[in-house]
Amino acid sequence: MIDLATWNLTIPVGVPSTTIETPVLVGGYQDYYFKNNGNNTVFFWAPVNGTTTDSAIYPRSELRETYADGRLRNWLHTATDNFLSASLKVSQVPSSGKIVIGQIHAYQSDKPLLKLEYQYKSTYGYGNIVAKVRYTPTEETSTVITLLRGVPLNQDFDYVTHLDPKGKLSVTVNNTTWSTQLDSSWAPKPLYFKAGVYTQDNTGYETEAGAATFDVLKIEHRAL
Repeated sequence: MIDLATWNLTIPVGVPSTTIETPVLVGGYQDYYFKNNGNNTVFFWAPVNGTTTDSAIYPRSELRETYADGRLRNWLHTATDNFLSASLKVSQVPSSGKIVIGQIHAYQSDKPLLKLEYQYKSTYGYGNIVAKVRYTPTEETSTVITLLRGVPLNQDFDYVTHLDPKGKLSVTVNNTTWSTQLDSSWAPKPLYFKAGVYTQDNTGYETEAGAATFDVLKIEHRAL
């Protein structure tokens, strides 16, 4: 079961793109870009010609962490033990082969701490799961780590991201775990989780898109 009571949703329509607030989402909202199958699965679809948020160049159908009343939730990693867990399958990718399926983002910044990305290789007929990590909030480019290779389209996989109070970041994909220590400059930065489909392409027709179905999606902030 997927509880949507701690998320809002951005869809790639409107200028800038539209946010569906938490109470509306919980009330059973569905559209062309987001389908909720009775809280058992959620489907995301973002075409390359969709509109974008103010700070982005790519379209998304993506959830953003909130409180149950719809207020944006931002947290310091020093205050709790922080987890984002998901089980999903990617069913479509754009010509770039890339969609972002999970993030730890920094509030009021265009430089996320972590992006989890599915990168499909048409030559091989499968995709890799990679992590793109910024060790400090000011890094212009991310360090790229391949977490799992050989994941075809429509194959289920799991991920868990864990950021602990001391700044240790761990990412587990299926049974493979990678971890690293972040710089202490992240400690005062408000953060939040995102998940869904953030299509890393913006050229082509509407039939070209990113799509994924999640059957597990859960946030935990465990008290110290």
